[in-house]
Amino acid sequence: MLMKIRAVHRIGADAGRANLSRRMELSVLKSHKFTVGQTVRYIAGPLNRATADGSFKIVKLLPPDGDEHQYRIKNTEEAFERVAKESQLDRHG
Repeated sequence: MLMKIRAVHRIGADAGRANLSRRMELSVLKSHKFTVGQTVRYIAGPLNRATADGSFKIVKLLPPDGDEHQYRIKNTEEAFERVAKESQLDRHG
């Protein structure tokens, strides 16, 4: 009986942590400047000039790196995705 109570308590605690984690994730993701699916222009830093020209699409919102939001972006001319900070992106158009 005691084992059963401990198991139920542990499941409840895990669900509470998952709920808190999800709420924190939503609050972090709400403050991003760009949205998934949005087309943006990528501005490479001085050390990263070998980038594809053209527009990039936001694939995923990522947690911040310090106080700056990050994004996973994809260019149709590249076979890979890259991670970009919000300061490296500009609205396309």
